[in-house]
Amino acid sequence: MRLATFIADGTQQLGAVDASGESICSLQAAAAARSEEHPGTFSRAIAFLHAGAAAMESAREVAAWAFQERPEGVLHRLADVRLAGPVPRPGSLRDTMSFERHIIQATRRAIGRLGKLDALIERRVGTRRSIAGRLNREFYERPLYYKSNPRSVVGHDADVRMPAYTKRFDYELEWGVFIGAGGTDIREAAARDHIAGYTVFDDFSARDIQAAEMRGRLGPAKGKDFDTGNAIGPWLVTRDEVRDPYALTMTARVNGAEWSRGTTRDMHWSFEEIIAYVSRSETLYPGDFIGSGTVGGGCGLELGAFLARGDVVELEVEGIGLLRNRVV
Repeated sequence: MRLATFIADGTQQLGAVDASGESICSLQAAAAARSEEHPGTFSRAIAFLHAGAAAMESAREVAAWAFQERPEGVLHRLADVRLAGPVPRPGSLRDTMSFERHIIQATRRAIGRLGKLDALIERRVGTRRSIAGRLNREFYERPLYYKSNPRSVVGHDADVRMPAYTKRFDYELEWGVFIGAGGTDIREAAARDHIAGYTVFDDFSARDIQAAEMRGRLGPAKGKDFDTGNAIGPWLVTRDEVRDPYALTMTARVNGAEWSRGTTRDMHWSFEEIIAYVSRSETLYPGDFIGSGTVGGGCGLELGAFLARGDVVELEVEGIGLLRNRVV
């Protein structure tokens, strides 16, 4: 099932998208049309996820009925509505650094001319023993992450406002998970059962500011923290719909031209390992979001190219969907 939060007739609603991607049904309106009692369960994505497996199964039944019977006032053309983030305001938002190639290539950009030499060194001694690998020892020890601002989330086709203070604005080709079942000290072997589903994530970044801030050994702060900086969407694809989450092609296009391509297979840290780490002595709740970090080659920083006002960025993850945003 593909779950989305959409705005129609001035009202924000939780919906399910049909297999064709052409229609969306309001789950609350469909439940009412069937004379079912779901007080609050289908009103908001957070409430729905907190309601657990029973609500998920009920949503499947309600959506299947709506798409078959097509009751009046329940279905909308997807082209006629506006999509918010699947969970418009996540309970929390964490972004990890799980792709080895991204951190290696970004580090080589940072060390300048040594970067080209280090690529040659890597061929002789391996990635972890290269200069960039040694500079990022902690990456191999634990899944690193930072907490971002859940109030800055926008959805598919939303404008993203470039901060006035940056000259190097960047996209990041990522994907992520929403937590469906909360827990503390979650075992890695059980962690997938805590995932509600998958989505596409673009962690927009002011690279010049980020680089300056992190020289102070803290951050990122204003390099990442600005209104509209976290684009998530277009919807949440439930876990049962994705046979192998670690075999998906990831693609980024800017103004229709492909800039980046990668695969979820290259995650050094899986979401299961990340969830186990994050939940150590800390409770994860339904509606919390965790991003994967950038796939190798999946941002302008690695390519030496940055975004300009008016650029349209499209991130696509195979089997999950396409997230499009315009920089303004």
